[in-house]
Amino acid sequence: MFTGIIEEVGTVKAVQKGSSSFIKIQAKKVLEDVHLGDSIAVNGVCLTVTDFESDCFRADVMNETLSRSSLGALKNGSPVNLERAMSANGRFGGHIVSGHIDGTGTVSKIKNDGIAVWYTIGTSPEIMRYIVEKGSIAIDGISLTVAKVTDNSFSVSIIPHTAEQTILSAKKIGDVVNLENDIIGKYVEKLMAPLTENKKQSSVTREFLAKYGF
Repeated sequence: MFTGIIEEVGTVKAVQKGSSSFIKIQAKKVLEDVHLGDSIAVNGVCLTVTDFESDCFRADVMNETLSRSSLGALKNGSPVNLERAMSANGRFGGHIVSGHIDGTGTVSKIKNDGIAVWYTIGTSPEIMRYIVEKGSIAIDGISLTVAKVTDNSFSVSIIPHTAEQTILSAKKIGDVVNLENDIIGKYVEKLMAPLTENKKQSSVTREFLAKYGF
């Protein structure tokens, strides 16, 4: 599990695509206590460390991952957001991020607003259904608050610190980003399905969910 608080920006050293796809990334902070089998989120995608050296690590990448995310577009020299899996004694600074990408979106608008910068992201109806104003969204692994929502896009406003510590400030209109919805909405939808579809009676009612803050 991750929190969406980026620890450092790494650099892609090598990418291989095909029957044995992998990615090698140069990094520093995330390697301080790395072990084989550890999970590291790369632009929000949870990858497993299969090999590492003092200044880089390697992770195998499945075709499923390449097709659902923007990792397939990475090349040598590309900057990437990096975050280690959350430790049991760590602070929960963002929101629950699984590292399992729901899909991608495209930057459609960038606007300066004082010290902040607004980014508008267009995406599919399948992803938009779980996005709500003031809710959470992970963009390339960054935990952000949704500020505005339309039928086919949403907007976030980022502060200078986020711009400096992540790759979001390097994005241009037309660039593709990885998106992960807040997982809580998916669980609520799953729990509510028997009620809305009238397939069977569930002990989880609307009153039950309201009582416990959903």
